[in-house]
Amino acid sequence: MLLTDSVHLFQLVNALGITAWLSIAALNNVHGFFGAASAVGATMAMTPLRQAPAIATPLLARAINAPSLHRAALLLVLALQIAATVTCAIGSYHLAIGGGLMAARPWLNLALSGLAMALFAMHLGGLWFAYWIRQEGLQLTHIALLIWTLAAFFLFNASWG
Repeated sequence: MLLTDSVHLFQLVNALGITAWLSIAALNNVHGFFGAASAVGATMAMTPLRQAPAIATPLLARAINAPSLHRAALLLVLALQIAATVTCAIGSYHLAIGGGLMAARPWLNLALSGLAMALFAMHLGGLWFAYWIRQEGLQLTHIALLIWTLAAFFLFNASWG
């Protein structure tokens, strides 16, 4: 197998994997919308900081106890996930059978931009609501997903000879 063919295969596996991951993430948020909105709401209301032992911090003034805003925040992330899913699927199609990497790259970059926007919305929102204090696993997940997104960007945009 030629190097270029093996790189193309690896890119295709990753494009399809990202498409599948985005599809499942969006489907989970649609199917479990109210549970996901409740989880977003717990972070925005800073509920974990109020659990025993409570953490007294001036940052608690940022808490938002408005279910309509919790749902709106989730809808924003969901819209970004759906847009990223669709554009990643189009990019995957182009990479697989519709013109190769040059045709796929703009679509894959758009998908990764949408994914990065969704992840930054979650990560920066979490930072605003001090999730690093009691939800460090969630913060680390967001960081890992941002690194994964960045690695995928380099995979699809580097010159591989």
